[in-house]
Amino acid sequence: MAKQRILLVDDHEVVRLGLKALLEHLPQFEIVGEAGTAKDAIDQVSRVLPDVVLMDIRLPGTSGIEACEEITRRFPDTRVIMLTSYAEDEMLFSAIRAGASGYVLKQIGGEDLVHALEAVGRGEALLDPAVTQRVFQEVRRAVKEEEASAFANLSQQERHVLLLVSEGKTNREIAKALFLGEGTVRNYVSSILSKLGVSNRAEAAAYAVEHNLKEYI
Repeated sequence: MAKQRILLVDDHEVVRLGLKALLEHLPQFEIVGEAGTAKDAIDQVSRVLPDVVLMDIRLPGTSGIEACEEITRRFPDTRVIMLTSYAEDEMLFSAIRAGASGYVLKQIGGEDLVHALEAVGRGEALLDPAVTQRVFQEVRRAVKEEEASAFANLSQQERHVLLLVSEGKTNREIAKALFLGEGTVRNYVSSILSKLGVSNRAEAAAYAVEHNLKEYI
């Protein structure tokens, strides 16, 4: 079985030595290089083509995130695990956007770090349990924002009309439910179709259901 080839990147030599001491005696790993700056890391990746780069997120000069972005762009077969001392939301999402395959806190135990390296080496993505919940919260928030924006151009009354359209109500039934004239309802429906960019009531109803209109009434 081929060994996983690892490049260690941290501006503190003591940290690199500790990581090397932990990993180099394990038969599944081979430490193929060390670097203390982002530039050195990128240069070494181009020379030794490691399987995984274990890299501090904060480096002098160019950050680990910028280095990660360049490495994953230029060397798509090399995966990057970002190491950090603090669970900062901004850094976490920047690392994910930069293409990092893993994000772990330096407080991680040795056995857990080994499992993280093995998982990323298999092509999996991995987040430290301490930050996983934050990712889910951010995803849920982003979904909510996207759904809400789907109805941003509709007035509150138009949303009420669209909800009843999505329930299969006729213009007459909608008029009765909202105490409006049928002509007024027809105008609302026409306006809704135009604003949503759909052709008919069925498409408008499908749009309303897909974007969870009920939550925004």
